[in-house]
Amino acid sequence: MQVFVGADYRGFERKNQLAEFLVAQNYEVKDVGAYEYSEGDDFNDPAIQVAKNIRENPTARGILICDSAHGVTMQANRFKGVRAAHCDSPESAKLAREHDDANVLCMSAHFIDKAKMQEIAMAFLETNFESLERRVRRINRLDEREDYD
Repeated sequence: MQVFVGADYRGFERKNQLAEFLVAQNYEVKDVGAYEYSEGDDFNDPAIQVAKNIRENPTARGILICDSAHGVTMQANRFKGVRAAHCDSPESAKLAREHDDANVLCMSAHFIDKAKMQEIAMAFLETNFESLERRVRRINRLDEREDYD
């Protein structure tokens, strides 16, 4: 499976550690940046790159890391077809996949240590979507227009 990873400067080190771990687990990792530590860079750029790659590669998964994970989650979810979930435990990652077919995992470099991040990523990558009719219906509604008049 292809896994697109991205981070801002706050998640840069964790992204590199996680990418190395995932390669050792036989995942095809594509790093979309940041490629060097640059204090104060924007979380938007890697989130946009991961989202675009996920949209173009529907069988791939994405992983984004920033300080809180809030910014990358919000940015990635602005793209049609992208379902980014901010997860802080293996259990939440598993539910994001099973119930919501999340295709981008967002994690906090500030609150999650290296070992826990690996556990969360593996739960996310190893869990399949349970495509019950109600879940598919709900997911399809995510890309509806925002004008609910």
